Amino acid sequence: MSVYSIHPITLGGVHTYSLSSRKSKVSVRDFAKPAAANTLLTRFLDSLPHILAAEDLRHLLGAIHSARKQRQAILWGLGGHVIKVGLGPVLIDLIERGFVSGIAMNGAALIHDFEIALAGNTSEDVEAGLGEGQFGMAAETGQYINEFAKLSHRIRIGYGEAAGQFLSSGIIEVRHADSSVLVAAYKHRIPVTIHLAIGTDITHMHPAANGAALGDAAHHDFRLFCSLVERMHPGGVYLNWGSAVLLPEVFLKAVSVVRNLGVRLRPITTANFDFIQHYRPLQNVVKRPTAFGRNRSGSASHGYAITGHHELLLPLVAAALAAGWPKTRR
Repeated sequence: MSVYSIHPITLGGVHTYSLSSRKSKVSVRDFAKPAAANTLLTRFLDSLPHILAAEDLRHLLGAIHSARKQRQAILWGLGGHVIKVGLGPVLIDLIERGFVSGIAMNGAALIHDFEIALAGNTSEDVEAGLGEGQFGMAAETGQYINEFAKLSHRIRIGYGEAAGQFLSSGIIEVRHADSSVLVAAYKHRIPVTIHLAIGTDITHMHPAANGAALGDAAHHDFRLFCSLVERMHPGGVYLNWGSAVLLPEVFLKAVSVVRNLGVRLRPITTANFDFIQHYRPLQNVVKRPTAFGRNRSGSASHGYAITGHHELLLPLVAAALAAGWPKTRR
Protein backbone atom coordinates (compact mmCIF):
# COMPACT_ATOMS: atom_id res chain seq x y z
CA MET A 1 0.00 0.00 0.00
CA SER A 2 1.26 3.45 -0.90
CA VAL A 3 2.45 5.72 1.93
CA TYR A 4 1.34 8.80 -0.05
CA SER A 5 -1.73 10.72 1.06
CA ILE A 6 -2.60 11.52 -2.56
CA HIS A 7 -3.76 8.86 -5.03
CA PRO A 8 -3.78 8.66 -8.87
CA ILE A 9 -6.82 10.22 -10.49
CA THR A 10 -9.33 7.84 -12.05
CA LEU A 11 -10.27 8.37 -15.70
CA GLY A 12 -13.62 6.58 -15.74
CA GLY A 13 -15.57 9.82 -15.43
CA VAL A 14 -13.83 11.63 -18.30
CA HIS A 15 -16.37 13.06 -20.78
CA THR A 16 -15.73 12.53 -24.49
CA TYR A 17 -17.36 13.64 -27.73
CA SER A 18 -17.63 12.23 -31.25
CA LEU A 19 -14.67 12.86 -33.53
CA SER A 20 -17.09 13.80 -36.32
CA SER A 21 -18.35 16.75 -34.25
CA ARG A 22 -14.90 18.26 -33.74
CA LYS A 23 -13.62 21.11 -35.85
CA SER A 24 -10.23 20.13 -37.30
CA LYS A 25 -7.55 22.22 -38.94
CA VAL A 26 -6.42 19.63 -41.51
CA SER A 27 -8.45 17.74 -44.13
CA VAL A 28 -7.48 15.13 -46.73
CA ARG A 29 -8.76 17.63 -49.32
CA ASP A 30 -5.60 19.64 -48.67
CA PHE A 31 -3.09 16.76 -48.78
CA ALA A 32 -0.04 16.57 -51.01
CA LYS A 33 0.02 14.42 -54.13
CA PRO A 34 3.05 12.39 -55.21
CA ALA A 35 4.93 14.11 -58.01
CA ALA A 36 5.51 12.27 -61.27
CA ALA A 37 9.12 12.00 -62.36
CA ASN A 38 10.00 14.62 -64.96
CA THR A 39 13.06 15.99 -66.69
CA LEU A 40 12.39 19.57 -65.63
CA LEU A 41 12.75 18.55 -61.99
CA THR A 42 16.01 16.70 -62.54
CA ARG A 43 17.37 19.61 -64.56
CA PHE A 44 16.52 21.92 -61.67
CA LEU A 45 18.15 19.59 -59.15
CA ASP A 46 21.23 19.25 -61.35
CA SER A 47 21.52 23.04 -61.34
CA LEU A 48 21.92 23.19 -57.54
CA PRO A 49 25.38 24.20 -56.33
CA HIS A 50 27.84 21.56 -55.15
CA ILE A 51 28.11 23.37 -51.84
CA LEU A 52 26.78 22.91 -48.29
CA ALA A 53 23.17 21.65 -47.98
CA ALA A 54 22.72 21.08 -51.72
CA GLU A 55 25.77 18.82 -51.79
CA ASP A 56 24.62 17.13 -48.58
CA LEU A 57 21.30 16.38 -50.28
CA ARG A 58 23.12 14.82 -53.24
CA HIS A 59 25.17 12.55 -51.00
CA LEU A 60 22.20 11.61 -48.82
CA LEU A 61 19.92 10.70 -51.72
CA GLY A 62 22.79 8.82 -53.33
CA ALA A 63 23.11 6.78 -50.13
CA ILE A 64 19.35 6.05 -50.18
CA HIS A 65 19.52 4.83 -53.77
CA SER A 66 22.53 2.69 -52.90
CA ALA A 67 20.77 1.18 -49.87
CA ARG A 68 17.71 0.39 -51.96
CA LYS A 69 19.80 -1.26 -54.66
CA GLN A 70 21.71 -3.34 -52.10
CA ARG A 71 18.50 -4.13 -50.15
CA GLN A 72 19.78 -2.53 -46.98
CA ALA A 73 17.36 -0.95 -44.53
CA ILE A 74 15.98 2.53 -45.21
CA LEU A 75 14.23 3.58 -42.01
CA TRP A 76 11.99 6.61 -41.54
CA GLY A 77 11.35 8.21 -38.15
CA LEU A 78 8.16 10.30 -38.29
CA GLY A 79 6.95 12.93 -35.85
CA GLY A 80 3.30 13.90 -35.77
CA HIS A 81 3.75 17.11 -37.76
CA VAL A 82 4.89 15.17 -40.84
CA ILE A 83 1.59 13.31 -40.95
CA LYS A 84 -0.47 16.34 -39.93
CA VAL A 85 0.69 18.52 -42.83
CA GLY A 86 -0.69 16.12 -45.41
CA LEU A 87 2.36 14.12 -46.48
CA GLY A 88 0.79 10.67 -46.11
CA PRO A 89 0.22 10.20 -49.87
CA VAL A 90 3.87 11.09 -50.56
CA LEU A 91 5.09 8.58 -47.97
CA ILE A 92 2.73 5.93 -49.36
CA ASP A 93 4.19 6.47 -52.82
CA LEU A 94 7.69 6.01 -51.39
CA ILE A 95 6.57 2.75 -49.75
CA GLU A 96 5.26 1.51 -53.09
CA ARG A 97 8.51 2.48 -54.83
CA GLY A 98 10.63 0.51 -52.35
CA PHE A 99 12.24 3.43 -50.52
CA VAL A 100 10.88 2.45 -47.09
CA SER A 101 12.02 -0.61 -45.12
CA GLY A 102 10.53 0.40 -41.77
CA ILE A 103 8.79 3.31 -40.07
CA ALA A 104 9.11 4.53 -36.49
CA MET A 105 6.32 6.83 -35.28
CA ASN A 106 5.82 8.72 -32.08
CA GLY A 107 2.37 8.70 -30.48
CA ALA A 108 1.31 11.92 -32.21
CA ALA A 109 2.01 10.46 -35.65
CA LEU A 110 -0.11 7.42 -34.76
CA ILE A 111 -2.99 9.65 -33.64
CA HIS A 112 -2.94 11.90 -36.70
CA ASP A 113 -2.73 8.97 -39.13
CA PHE A 114 -5.61 7.21 -37.36
CA GLU A 115 -7.85 10.28 -37.44
CA ILE A 116 -7.06 10.85 -41.11
CA ALA A 117 -7.91 7.22 -41.91
CA LEU A 118 -11.15 7.26 -39.97
CA ALA A 119 -12.51 10.76 -40.52
CA GLY A 120 -10.43 12.39 -43.24
CA ASN A 121 -9.36 15.21 -40.94
CA THR A 122 -7.13 15.80 -37.92
CA SER A 123 -5.47 18.50 -35.79
CA GLU A 124 -7.88 20.08 -33.34
CA ASP A 125 -7.80 23.64 -32.03
CA VAL A 126 -6.03 23.13 -28.70
CA GLU A 127 -6.84 26.55 -27.26
CA ALA A 128 -10.54 26.23 -28.11
CA GLY A 129 -10.92 22.95 -26.24
CA LEU A 130 -8.53 23.34 -23.33
CA GLY A 131 -10.55 25.88 -21.35
CA GLU A 132 -13.43 23.45 -20.80
CA GLY A 133 -11.25 20.35 -20.54
CA GLN A 134 -12.33 19.11 -23.99
CA PHE A 135 -8.90 19.09 -25.62
CA GLY A 136 -8.01 15.59 -26.76
CA MET A 137 -11.35 14.04 -25.81
CA ALA A 138 -12.58 12.69 -29.16
CA ALA A 139 -14.17 9.38 -28.23
CA GLU A 140 -13.14 7.33 -31.27
CA THR A 141 -9.50 8.41 -31.02
CA GLY A 142 -9.24 7.39 -27.38
CA GLN A 143 -11.21 4.19 -27.75
CA TYR A 144 -9.62 2.70 -30.84
CA ILE A 145 -5.98 3.73 -30.37
CA ASN A 146 -6.07 2.23 -26.89
CA GLU A 147 -7.69 -0.85 -28.41
CA PHE A 148 -4.65 -1.17 -30.69
CA ALA A 149 -2.42 -1.41 -27.62
CA LYS A 150 -4.69 -4.00 -26.01
CA LEU A 151 -4.75 -6.01 -29.25
CA SER A 152 -0.96 -5.86 -29.37
CA HIS A 153 -0.73 -7.07 -25.78
CA ARG A 154 -3.32 -9.80 -26.32
CA ILE A 155 -2.00 -11.44 -29.51
CA ARG A 156 1.70 -10.62 -29.02
CA ILE A 157 2.33 -8.36 -31.98
CA GLY A 158 3.64 -4.79 -31.97
CA TYR A 159 1.60 -1.62 -31.50
CA GLY A 160 2.19 -0.46 -35.08
CA GLU A 161 1.29 -3.84 -36.57
CA ALA A 162 -1.83 -4.03 -34.40
CA ALA A 163 -2.91 -0.59 -35.65
CA GLY A 164 -2.44 -1.61 -39.28
CA GLN A 165 -4.23 -4.92 -38.75
CA PHE A 166 -7.19 -3.28 -36.99
CA LEU A 167 -7.59 -0.55 -39.61
CA SER A 168 -7.43 -3.15 -42.40
CA SER A 169 -9.78 -5.66 -40.77
CA GLY A 170 -13.17 -4.17 -41.61
CA ILE A 171 -14.16 -4.03 -37.94
CA ILE A 172 -14.81 -0.32 -38.35
CA GLU A 173 -15.43 1.74 -41.46
CA VAL A 174 -12.16 3.38 -42.51
CA ARG A 175 -13.31 5.81 -45.16
CA HIS A 176 -9.90 7.27 -45.98
CA ALA A 177 -7.69 4.20 -45.82
CA ASP A 178 -5.96 5.28 -49.04
CA SER A 179 -4.46 8.27 -47.15
CA SER A 180 -3.21 6.22 -44.18
CA VAL A 181 0.48 5.40 -43.85
CA LEU A 182 -0.41 2.72 -41.28
CA VAL A 183 -2.73 0.97 -43.72
CA ALA A 184 -0.30 1.20 -46.64
CA ALA A 185 2.60 -0.11 -44.56
CA TYR A 186 0.53 -3.03 -43.28
CA LYS A 187 -0.59 -3.86 -46.81
CA HIS A 188 3.03 -3.94 -48.01
CA ARG A 189 4.28 -5.69 -44.84
CA ILE A 190 6.52 -2.78 -43.93
CA PRO A 191 7.09 -2.84 -40.15
CA VAL A 192 5.78 0.19 -38.25
CA THR A 193 6.91 0.73 -34.67
CA ILE A 194 5.21 3.10 -32.20
CA HIS A 195 7.24 4.79 -29.46
CA LEU A 196 5.56 6.44 -26.49
CA ALA A 197 6.19 8.55 -23.43
CA ILE A 198 3.09 7.83 -21.39
CA GLY A 199 1.27 11.05 -20.55
CA THR A 200 2.37 12.90 -23.70
CA ASP A 201 -0.48 11.79 -25.99
CA ILE A 202 -4.18 12.63 -25.82
CA THR A 203 -5.16 8.96 -25.84
CA HIS A 204 -3.52 8.47 -22.43
CA MET A 205 -6.23 10.69 -20.90
CA HIS A 206 -9.10 8.37 -21.86
CA PRO A 207 -10.87 5.78 -19.73
CA ALA A 208 -9.81 3.09 -22.22
CA ALA A 209 -6.09 3.69 -21.56
CA ASN A 210 -4.31 0.74 -19.99
CA GLY A 211 -0.77 1.35 -18.81
CA ALA A 212 0.25 -2.30 -18.89
CA ALA A 213 -0.94 -2.72 -22.48
CA LEU A 214 0.67 0.56 -23.60
CA GLY A 215 3.97 -0.31 -21.97
CA ASP A 216 4.02 -3.85 -23.35
CA ALA A 217 3.09 -2.70 -26.87
CA ALA A 218 5.70 0.07 -26.89
CA HIS A 219 8.44 -2.19 -25.50
CA HIS A 220 7.67 -4.83 -28.13
CA ASP A 221 8.06 -2.14 -30.78
CA PHE A 222 11.33 -0.88 -29.30
CA ARG A 223 12.78 -4.38 -29.62
CA LEU A 224 11.41 -4.66 -33.15
CA PHE A 225 12.97 -1.30 -34.00
CA CYS A 226 16.33 -2.60 -32.74
CA SER A 227 15.99 -5.44 -35.26
CA LEU A 228 15.28 -2.93 -38.02
CA VAL A 229 18.33 -0.85 -37.04
CA GLU A 230 20.44 -4.02 -37.08
CA ARG A 231 19.50 -4.41 -40.75
CA MET A 232 21.16 -1.09 -41.52
CA HIS A 233 24.53 -2.84 -41.35
CA PRO A 234 26.26 -2.15 -43.65
CA GLY A 235 25.10 0.73 -45.81
CA GLY A 236 21.64 1.42 -44.42
CA VAL A 237 19.96 4.78 -43.85
CA TYR A 238 17.96 6.36 -41.01
CA LEU A 239 15.97 9.55 -41.65
CA ASN A 240 14.50 11.47 -38.72
CA TRP A 241 11.64 13.74 -39.74
CA GLY A 242 10.22 16.12 -37.16
CA SER A 243 10.81 14.35 -33.86
CA ALA A 244 12.93 16.58 -31.65
CA VAL A 245 13.31 14.35 -28.58
CA LEU A 246 11.60 10.97 -28.45
CA LEU A 247 12.64 9.25 -31.69
CA PRO A 248 16.26 10.50 -31.57
CA GLU A 249 16.52 9.04 -28.06
CA VAL A 250 15.00 5.75 -29.20
CA PHE A 251 17.34 5.57 -32.21
CA LEU A 252 20.43 6.14 -30.05
CA LYS A 253 19.42 3.36 -27.66
CA ALA A 254 18.72 1.01 -30.55
CA VAL A 255 22.18 1.73 -32.00
CA SER A 256 23.74 0.90 -28.63
CA VAL A 257 21.75 -2.36 -28.32
CA VAL A 258 22.73 -3.50 -31.80
CA ARG A 259 26.42 -2.76 -31.28
CA ASN A 260 26.32 -4.37 -27.84
CA LEU A 261 25.07 -7.56 -29.49
CA GLY A 262 28.05 -7.63 -31.83
CA VAL A 263 26.93 -5.82 -34.98
CA ARG A 264 29.35 -3.01 -35.86
CA LEU A 265 26.65 -0.99 -37.67
CA ARG A 266 28.97 0.79 -40.05
CA PRO A 267 29.00 2.37 -42.48
CA ILE A 268 25.56 3.92 -42.08
CA THR A 269 24.00 7.18 -43.23
CA THR A 270 21.73 9.27 -41.01
CA ALA A 271 19.90 12.56 -41.49
CA ASN A 272 17.72 14.91 -39.52
CA PHE A 273 15.12 16.97 -41.37
CA ASP A 274 13.39 19.73 -39.43
CA PHE A 275 12.61 23.44 -39.60
CA ILE A 276 14.76 23.94 -36.48
CA GLN A 277 17.84 21.85 -35.74
CA HIS A 278 17.48 20.73 -32.13
CA TYR A 279 20.16 19.34 -29.82
CA ARG A 280 19.02 15.72 -29.56
CA PRO A 281 18.51 15.00 -33.27
CA LEU A 282 21.89 16.58 -34.05
CA GLN A 283 23.64 14.54 -31.38
CA ASN A 284 21.67 11.28 -31.36
CA VAL A 285 20.94 10.95 -35.08
CA VAL A 286 23.48 12.99 -37.03
CA LYS A 287 26.68 12.89 -34.96
CA ARG A 288 27.00 10.14 -32.33
CA PRO A 289 25.90 7.06 -34.33
CA THR A 290 28.17 7.98 -37.26
CA ALA A 291 31.26 8.96 -35.24
CA PHE A 292 33.09 5.65 -35.21
CA GLY A 293 35.38 5.88 -38.18
CA ARG A 294 35.51 3.56 -41.15
CA ASN A 295 34.68 -0.09 -41.59
CA ARG A 296 37.22 -2.68 -42.75
CA SER A 297 36.67 -1.79 -46.41
CA GLY A 298 37.40 1.87 -45.72
CA SER A 299 33.83 3.16 -46.09
CA ALA A 300 32.81 5.84 -43.59
CA SER A 301 29.49 6.66 -41.96
CA HIS A 302 27.92 10.06 -42.61
CA GLY A 303 25.33 12.19 -40.85
CA TYR A 304 23.47 15.15 -42.35
CA ALA A 305 21.30 17.95 -40.96
CA ILE A 306 18.97 19.54 -43.52
CA THR A 307 16.76 22.41 -42.42
CA GLY A 308 13.39 23.34 -43.85
CA HIS A 309 9.64 22.83 -43.63
CA HIS A 310 8.46 19.23 -43.95
CA GLU A 311 5.69 20.15 -46.37
CA LEU A 312 8.35 21.49 -48.78
CA LEU A 313 11.34 19.23 -48.15
CA LEU A 314 9.68 15.82 -48.07
CA PRO A 315 7.89 16.21 -51.43
CA LEU A 316 11.17 17.46 -52.92
CA VAL A 317 13.12 14.49 -51.54
CA ALA A 318 10.42 12.06 -52.68
CA ALA A 319 10.25 13.54 -56.19
CA ALA A 320 14.03 13.42 -56.49
CA LEU A 321 14.11 9.77 -55.41
CA ALA A 322 11.32 8.88 -57.83
CA ALA A 323 13.25 10.59 -60.62
CA GLY A 324 16.42 8.65 -59.81
CA TRP A 325 18.32 11.79 -58.83
CA PRO A 326 21.25 12.15 -58.50
CA LYS A 327 22.41 10.05 -61.41
CA THR A 328 26.00 9.91 -60.19
CA ARG A 329 25.91 7.91 -57.00
CA ARG A 330 28.65 7.58 -54.45
